[in-house]
Amino acid sequence: MTTEALQTALEAEHAAVWLYALLGARTSASAEPELHAALTSAYVTHRARRDTLTALVLDDGAEPVAAAASYVAPAPLTTADEVRAAAADAEAAAAATYGFLVASSSGERRRTAVAALRDAAVRGLGFGGAAGDLPGGD
Repeated sequence: MTTEALQTALEAEHAAVWLYALLGARTSASAEPELHAALTSAYVTHRARRDTLTALVLDDGAEPVAAAASYVAPAPLTTADEVRAAAADAEAAAAATYGFLVASSSGERRRTAVAALRDAAVRGLGFGGAAGDLPGGD
């Protein structure tokens, strides 16, 4: 796994952690308990991935990229459907980023990237995302 690919994935995880914190704040645990639980689970998962990627970058002897000073929130986020759509988009972006990481890695690091890609794809479907074709399926 190249350090560049790790840094790209780390940047994406910083953004995902920020987004899921925002989405959780826009969702009522009492009015939408299943959505709130799914957002909380995604937040915890992306934080763990961020921490794993940080450790891998450090293992490579590089300085991990920091989170951006600010991010742009998807708009609007006033309904549960809009929150779900933003979460599905976030998972599609995560899957694409992990696809790049899979292509840039081998061995245990590739297995880790494949697991993250699969998880993002499945989580995205749970938020209402659409299934796409897998590479090499022609």
